Amino acid sequence: MEKKISYNIVLFLCCILLGATFSGCIKEEQKGAEQESLFNLEVQLDQPSVLPNWEDGDYHDYGGTLQMLNTFNDQYPDLVDVSSIGTSVLGKNIWCLRLTNERNDTIKSCCLIDGCIHGCEWEAGEACLYLAEYLLMNYGNNATVSGILNTTEVYVVPILNPDGRQKDDGFNDNGINLNRNFDVDFGRIRGGVFPLGKLFGRVKIPALPLNPSRTFTLLHKLFPSFPLWLTNCGRRPFSEPEAQALRDFTKNLNAFSFYVSCHTAVHCIIGPWNAFKPPFKMTQHEIDVLTYAEKWVEENTEYVSYGSGEKNVYQGEAWYSSGTSTDWVFKEYRIPSFNFEILSEDYESFMGKGKHDNLVHWMKTTLPVFMYLLMNRDNLRLWITPDIQPSLPEGIPPPPLQYFFRKQYRIICCPCESTIKVL
Repeated sequence: MEKKISYNIVLFLCCILLGATFSGCIKEEQKGAEQESLFNLEVQLDQPSVLPNWEDGDYHDYGGTLQMLNTFNDQYPDLVDVSSIGTSVLGKNIWCLRLTNERNDTIKSCCLIDGCIHGCEWEAGEACLYLAEYLLMNYGNNATVSGILNTTEVYVVPILNPDGRQKDDGFNDNGINLNRNFDVDFGRIRGGVFPLGKLFGRVKIPALPLNPSRTFTLLHKLFPSFPLWLTNCGRRPFSEPEAQALRDFTKNLNAFSFYVSCHTAVHCIIGPWNAFKPPFKMTQHEIDVLTYAEKWVEENTEYVSYGSGEKNVYQGEAWYSSGTSTDWVFKEYRIPSFNFEILSEDYESFMGKGKHDNLVHWMKTTLPVFMYLLMNRDNLRLWITPDIQPSLPEGIPPPPLQYFFRKQYRIICCPCESTIKVL
């Protein structure tokens, strides 16, 4: 009897062992199928990216920009968050778009790209919208884009100067050049500014042309970097609500990787320092990393580099602009910061040639710059050589436009940039 029971126990244990083995095989088979499915998903994700379907003339004023941001929010609720970072002089909200995979709540690096700090520079704001739409429409289909939004918070502020954008004005409603209202070498004449604010609290004096007398002409020949225009930087740093909004917003950014301030139309990328007298000296390593990024842009797009370091120099000529947002972000957070000057000098509005056309071309020229920086976001944050090559859609970058208007010497005269240069 006892022998029969022991046989039954052995048989029972064998059945359990066989069942476990068979079950393990099923689980391994299921696991293999899941891995194969995941592999297929990754293959499907790695599709060529597509471009936004824009047409020349599709510009977005303040109302059109808000409508576009709300459309993004409705179409991509898991990727988009729209919020206001502050208000303008006239009380308009300064809208910010956060782009990220919200289902991934791990700590991510972040970056900030803004435009239209000078309201007359329309394409600067359009480039922000174009980038946002490109990232959103390709998420889930393109591995590069999906990887960016899965691991990064991309903050985009298309119109930092709403009042100026509505009035097509480079200054805010107080007549202040917002990109000189930051506390880096603030209010210095050699930096192209004067710290006046509103005269008697009422009169706006946005810019002053210096007297082109024979004495001053001689002075300018002796000191070519001396500005011929001065712009009003406000009575004190951060006197303007728009500059305050940018300052306060950046304080809450974690793992801040890089900053880009978009402008027009000097056709280049510029790193710190812009100030006549920088607050501290860059390390050689910082200069090397910034220069590497700027040279990548110069070698892979139609934009040129002004260089980084103690002086921004283009073709042997120094360019000073004290109080810029780029210098301030670098000073405050010690991260790579760039002015991105979209368009060409041929489009410079202050020379009477400015015109808002060929929008799609200009948007396509910005995409390689943004994607390069986004692909190197962690390298830039850690000050590692940004040598990761971006994956770009076919036809990007586009060939440069063939301009009908050309001359050997192109004069740039822009009170917003407070310098006249002959190139």
